[in-house]
Amino acid sequence: MVWLNKQVGLFALLLSVALSSAAQSSPDQQSQPSQNMPAQTNAAPADPERWNLFWQATSIGQSHGTFTSPYEGPYSLQDYPEHTVSLTTTLFFGLRFDQNTQLYFNPEIAGGKGFSGVNGLANSSNGELPRVSSATPKPYLARLYVTHDFGFGDSKESFDSDENQLAGERPMTRYTIAVGRFTLTDFFDENRYSHDPRTQFMGWAIMYNGAWDYAADVRGYTWGLIQEFHTKSWSLRYGIGLEPTVANGPNLDHRILQDHGQMVEGEYRYSVRKHPGTFRLLGYANRAAAGTYSESIHLAKQTGGVPDITGTRRVGTLKYGTGISADQEITKDIGVFMRLGWNDGKTESFAFTAMDRLASGGVSVTGQRWRRPFDTVATELTAGGLSAVHAEYLALGGHDFLIGDGRLQYGAECIWESYYSARLFTGFFATFDLQHIANPAYNQARGPLWVESIRLHWELGKNNFVRKKATN
Repeated sequence: MVWLNKQVGLFALLLSVALSSAAQSSPDQQSQPSQNMPAQTNAAPADPERWNLFWQATSIGQSHGTFTSPYEGPYSLQDYPEHTVSLTTTLFFGLRFDQNTQLYFNPEIAGGKGFSGVNGLANSSNGELPRVSSATPKPYLARLYVTHDFGFGDSKESFDSDENQLAGERPMTRYTIAVGRFTLTDFFDENRYSHDPRTQFMGWAIMYNGAWDYAADVRGYTWGLIQEFHTKSWSLRYGIGLEPTVANGPNLDHRILQDHGQMVEGEYRYSVRKHPGTFRLLGYANRAAAGTYSESIHLAKQTGGVPDITGTRRVGTLKYGTGISADQEITKDIGVFMRLGWNDGKTESFAFTAMDRLASGGVSVTGQRWRRPFDTVATELTAGGLSAVHAEYLALGGHDFLIGDGRLQYGAECIWESYYSARLFTGFFATFDLQHIANPAYNQARGPLWVESIRLHWELGKNNFVRKKATN
C-alpha cells in the first residue's frame, strides 16, 4: 500500500534526523525527565504556592491536496488544495484563597479557518480549530472556576506548579467540588498520551473520545459543576454542564432543568512492575433541544423531500453513551494507549462531532534513547463509525452540522496520524504531523487524502515573567 510505505518512510526519516542530532544535545537536556511523564507530584515546596501565571501560544499550519471526489454536498470537504493557519494564545492564572480553595482564570484569543470551513470530516484534523467562521483572532473567556477540597485523613499528595495547578499539598483522600466555566475535558476522558492538541495528537476524535458528545459551546467550553471523590488508587467523578441552544452553537441553553449534559466516570490507577497505568470508564446522558434521525427520515418519506434533523428538534431530547480510556507505560520512554466509545446513535450530533462509534489506539515514544528527552514521536489509528439510522439519514441527503455529502456509500472514517515533536529551546516546540484520511465523512466514494501539518508551540511560566520584570 502506497500510503503505508509513505508513513513508514516518514518515521524512518524522522528517527534518522533525531538520532543524527543526538550528539548535539546539551548536557542539561540529557538529564531532564521525559516529556511523556505525568506532572510531578512528589516534590512540592514547603509552603503552598499562593499564585502562579502561565502563558501559551500555538500556531498550526495545515495543507491537503486533491482527492477522489465524484460528488459534493453542502458540508463536504472540498476537492482542491487548501492551506490554513490557526493561532491560539492563553493566559493561565491561579490564585489560592486558603489551603483548600483555589481559583483559575484563563482568558484566551483564537483565530483561523479550517479546511472547508471546518466541514467534511467527523475526526477533524486540527483540535485547535472550533467551527468559528472567522480568521480574525478574537478574545473570549475560556475558564473561570473555583475548586475546594474537603480532606479526609492525614495523608497528603504533592503537586508541582503547572497550568491551572498550584504547587503544594492536597489531601490524598478528598472530596472536591469545582464550579464555574471550563471545558468538561479538563476533568473527564483524560489520557496521558493523547489529550492535548497543542503538544500531542491533533485530530478531534483522538484528543478526546469522538463518541462522547460532551456539553459545550462552539469553542468547547461550558458553565457547570464537577464533584470528585479521590483516593490514592481510584477516583469517582460526576459533572453537569450547559448544552448549546442549537447544534454546535455559540450560545448556551440556561434551561438546566430541561437541557444539560451529565456524566460520571470511574478511574483506577495501578502499576505493572513499577510502570504506571490508568483505566477510565465514562458514561453520559445529555438532554438538549435536539432532533432524531428516525423521525427526520419518516417525515422526509411522507413529503418526498430530503430529511432535515432541525425540523424534529424538541427540548429535553435524550442522548446517552459510554467510553473507555486507558494508558500504560511500558518503559520509561514508551507508552501505549487506547479509547473506545459508543452512543445510542439515534439523536442528533449536537455539541462535539458527528460520531457514534470509536476505536483508537497508538504508541508514544520519547527521545531519551537518542538523547532528546523532551522530543516525542508517536503514531495512532482512529476508526470512527455511525449507527445504521444515522448512516441512512446521510445517505438520503441529510446533513449534520459539519458533515453531509448529499449521499453516502458508508464506511468507517479511518485516520492514521503520526507526529514528531522537537524541543528547539526551553519552552518552545516544533512539530511535524502527518494524517492519512480514508473515507472522509464516512463516505467510501470520496478520498483518501493526506493532511500535512506544522505546529509551533511556546509556553512560559511564572518564573519567566518574574525574571523579566526584575531585569527591566
